[in-house]
Amino acid sequence: MKTSYSTRMNFGSIFFAAVLCVVHVVSVNAAVPSIEKEALVALYDSTDGANWDNNANWLEGDPCNPVWFGVTCDASGTTVTHVELQSNQLSGPIPPELGELTNLLFLFLYDNQLSGSIPPELSKLTNLWYLYLHTNQLRGAIPQELGELTDLPYLSLGRNQLSGPIPPELANLTNLQVLFLQDNQLSGPIPGELGELSNLQVLWLGNNQLNGSIPPELGELTNLQNLLLMGNPLSGPIPPELGKLTNLEKLYLNGSQLSGPIPPELGSLTNLQYLELNSNQLSGPIPAELGNLTNLERLYLDFNQLSGPIPPELGELAKLQYLLLNSNQLTGPIPPELGELTELLWLWISKNQLNGPI
Repeated sequence: MKTSYSTRMNFGSIFFAAVLCVVHVVSVNAAVPSIEKEALVALYDSTDGANWDNNANWLEGDPCNPVWFGVTCDASGTTVTHVELQSNQLSGPIPPELGELTNLLFLFLYDNQLSGSIPPELSKLTNLWYLYLHTNQLRGAIPQELGELTDLPYLSLGRNQLSGPIPPELANLTNLQVLFLQDNQLSGPIPGELGELSNLQVLWLGNNQLNGSIPPELGELTNLQNLLLMGNPLSGPIPPELGKLTNLEKLYLNGSQLSGPIPPELGSLTNLQYLELNSNQLSGPIPAELGNLTNLERLYLDFNQLSGPIPPELGELAKLQYLLLNSNQLTGPIPPELGELTELLWLWISKNQLNGPI
């Protein structure tokens, strides 16, 4: 029997409608895997979720429907991609179950009252772009397993109570652009392996208990814009290799125990805006090459043991606003060229052995 054209059309329409119905049912019933939901529930239970500032929809239905506050899922609603619970009064430890959110891109738990250690299980989050745990009360060592997050561009663990050494395994994070470990209790030397982080733009290790010398390997970080090592008991000389960091805008080495001369190679850092070497044990003359730093706004060399004259070349720093040379052993006259610094706001040259007219 022949099937009429209209019958074939009706059958086709019914089939297409059935497919749409199935797709709609699948979409409505889409859900994250149970292991991901359990990981989020573990976070809620471990960090006193009942007392968060905002816990809207948590523990109700699926994390993606209705969306739990701070959770973002992919377009299909079948996996968690973002957990953003910063500044939300989380307290207690980070549960190791978070390592099961293997498609996570953003983990923002900063500015809370998290305590305990960083779970090494977070190393399973191999798709992660942002790991921000700063400004909490986390203790213990930085897990060396974090070195397995080889796609990670942003790692921020600063302003906690972390202790022990900086794991050299962090050098495996070859895509890292920002490393914040400041304001902890980290100790031991700065690993020279960090010089392998060729994409790094910001290295902030300030205000820890790091000791030993500054690794010359840091001079290989040619994309670095900010190098902040202040407030550590670092010793030895300033490596002249730092003069290769030609993209550097901020160099903070103040408040340490560095000794020896200021390398004239620092005069190659022509993008530098802030140079703070104060409160060390640096000796010898102020290099005339610092006059090449035409973008410099702050030059802090105070509270050292620098000697010799003030270089007249400093008068070429047209953008300079703060020049602090006090509490050294500088001699000779005040160069009249300093009168050319029309942007200058502060000039401190007291407690030296300067002579001659002002």
